[in-house]
Amino acid sequence: MSQDVRVAPGFINGDVSFWMRDIGLPTQRASLAGDIEVDVAIVGGGLTGLWTAYYLTKAQPELEIAIVEKYFAGFGASGRNGGWMSAEPAGQFRRYAAAHGAESARAMQREMFTAVDEVVTVAQQEGFAEDLVKDGLIHVATNGPQLARARAHLDELREQGWGKDDVFELGVDDLRERVNVHGMRGGYWTPHCARVHPAKFTRGLAAVVEALGVTIYEGTTAESIAPRAVRTDHGTVRAKYVVQALEGYTHSLPRQERRLLPMNSSMIVTERLTEQQLDAIGWRGAELVGDMAHGFTYMQRTADGRVALGGRAVPYDFNSSFDERGRTADRSVGMLSKRLGEVFPALRNVQIDHSWSGVLGVPRDWCAAVNFDRDAGILSAGGYVGHGLSGTNLAARTLRDLILGEQTDLVRLPWVGRTARNWEPEPLRWIGATALYAVYRAADGRENHSQSGKTDVLARAANVISGR
Repeated sequence: MSQDVRVAPGFINGDVSFWMRDIGLPTQRASLAGDIEVDVAIVGGGLTGLWTAYYLTKAQPELEIAIVEKYFAGFGASGRNGGWMSAEPAGQFRRYAAAHGAESARAMQREMFTAVDEVVTVAQQEGFAEDLVKDGLIHVATNGPQLARARAHLDELREQGWGKDDVFELGVDDLRERVNVHGMRGGYWTPHCARVHPAKFTRGLAAVVEALGVTIYEGTTAESIAPRAVRTDHGTVRAKYVVQALEGYTHSLPRQERRLLPMNSSMIVTERLTEQQLDAIGWRGAELVGDMAHGFTYMQRTADGRVALGGRAVPYDFNSSFDERGRTADRSVGMLSKRLGEVFPALRNVQIDHSWSGVLGVPRDWCAAVNFDRDAGILSAGGYVGHGLSGTNLAARTLRDLILGEQTDLVRLPWVGRTARNWEPEPLRWIGATALYAVYRAADGRENHSQSGKTDVLARAANVISGR
């Protein structure tokens, strides 16, 4: 551990996530005990799988549904994320519009707005809304190029269907009423975002789904998916429909190693802050906060008065490897701690209680997709590029309609039937991802000293190469 990072007594690196540590690791449910036959088999006990089971059961309670999960429900990104339930699109508007037209892409954006409210409503009705607060999302610019990007992005959002009540530009004084980020020059706020405690939320949804009659088999590894069948290390699940919902773990299946890039996202969380520290950072609400840097930083003020901060410190490990338990490279902990001090100088000496990492699934075109092979009875959803807390809900309702044969507006959204080419083979994949994020970090450093309002040329080149 870097000597300039103060860690609290009992500091934990890994152990899945602070969120899981906060409420305690669950007792694992029973594993599959042999071959079974059901109506719908879902591979993956994260939010895509849980929401799909929820909506299918609500629509047709008589369906027999089984979820197969290697560890426990919420083990992956669903229980490790930054707790941003944002309405920002799980993909790139320009790509969806190019394939299906601008109005189709705007329809998807409207559904993302709806998804946030849908999740909040269901969580409140079903009793798992603890610590869930819809207080919006702030993006802060801290230099000239970032401010120019923020304003340009506001124009883009308005063209994409964001109305006057969906997003608001904020000046420095407006921002200071909500949060006091060092060096802020301006930014914007949208009400379409809710703060979530990922472990409480995911575990609560799993309990609801189980109470509805869905069986969740934990400690059961899916080894392959075939037409109307899932082969596991504990037996085969045969089903009319198979839903693949593995997101960043998709590479674990045969012949899918390059379909989604498992991108690391690492987080740290501080000790509980004092009243004086909270006054210094001026952050008393439940807004989520992010910056406009290329090496994006995302933050949450937790319900118990901590700051959780995340970013792409070490974005990718060779050959899609990563520590499944969530251990974070010491270099990443140091980088994130340094960033915390830059954003909030008053927290430079605060102790860090926990660090952890998880992976999100990134398609080669940076656009999420929902797919259905009717002949094989296999469906899939994923590639949310960091917008999974709301994207999973929209995907699950879409999967429900596809399975039930409903011709709704959801099945006509532009991410349905979308495919992207595979990522490059190794070592090109690792070289590319590592080099690109090194370039983005360099561009951020140069922009901090820039006198212009233009995005650094290094970042512009990296965007072209990466397809972002």
